[in-house]
Amino acid sequence: MALTIAELDCAGGRLALSPLPGRGGAFEADLRVLILWSPDLVISMTTGDEMAAKGAAPLGTEMEGRGTVWRHLPIPDFGTPDGDTAARFPAVAAEALATLRAGGRVLIHCMGGCGRSGMAALRLMVEAGEDPTAALTRLRAVRPCAVETEAQFAWAAQAASPPGGEVGPVAQIP
Repeated sequence: MALTIAELDCAGGRLALSPLPGRGGAFEADLRVLILWSPDLVISMTTGDEMAAKGAAPLGTEMEGRGTVWRHLPIPDFGTPDGDTAARFPAVAAEALATLRAGGRVLIHCMGGCGRSGMAALRLMVEAGEDPTAALTRLRAVRPCAVETEAQFAWAAQAASPPGGEVGPVAQIP
């Protein structure tokens, strides 16, 4: 099955989610689909081990060799950013938002193109000024599985809180 890319408008550009190229065993074919989409920035949310297991370890090199910026923010499946990834996320988010605001194309992937990539996409949408719940509804209109856990929604939604403030408790993701 060919790589599927779910996309929507965000901050003046195009924001997209996809599964890991090669997840179904056809890395080269998936890479061609990704290249044809012409991303300016690709953010990989899968771990290095996940990428290697699916033959996608060369993804970053392939993207950068074509002039596409590639950022690797590994997060365990169903997880949220912590440690080094949490420390690096703000700079990558700023880069992604600048790309989108310039009319560019940003693609985020994880293994299935749902949880981790959905969480990061939602976070960018919220940082761009969208209401978290409305943004999730809009995101799920193009990728119904986007954002898989309450913790992922809470992490993305916290970008809407004022400095030092909190987003109210999340009883259940919408």
